[in-house]
Amino acid sequence: MAVFVTTGATLQCSFGAAPAVLSVLPMNREMAGTPGANIMDHAPFVNIPPFGTCNSMSNPMVAAATAAALGAFTPMPCIPVTSAPWIPGSPTVMVANMPAVQNSCKLMCNWGGVIQVIAPSQFQTMVA
Repeated sequence: MAVFVTTGATLQCSFGAAPAVLSVLPMNREMAGTPGANIMDHAPFVNIPPFGTCNSMSNPMVAAATAAALGAFTPMPCIPVTSAPWIPGSPTVMVANMPAVQNSCKLMCNWGGVIQVIAPSQFQTMVA
């Protein structure tokens, strides 16, 4: 059994320098103390905030800053670009007609990072 992810969950990107907090808008949502997340809650800035500085050379800002510094690696702001939903999602629990996000779900960033849930913000509601 996995833990149901709600707003306030702590996230970490594999190329980000700092954790961030998931934000889920409360429209048409099941509540587990706070609004529950579904796999479509992946919008940058709306749901997924920046992760400090980015260490991925796939990020065009990092590549440009590194080139401008004559090859000295230069991290830049970690602004996630998440065009695909959370995977895999809960196979049995739906939130707003979409699979729920559980603590084992991952979110892929277009710059090569993997965003994962570090702490789901609540620990009482389990999903299968």
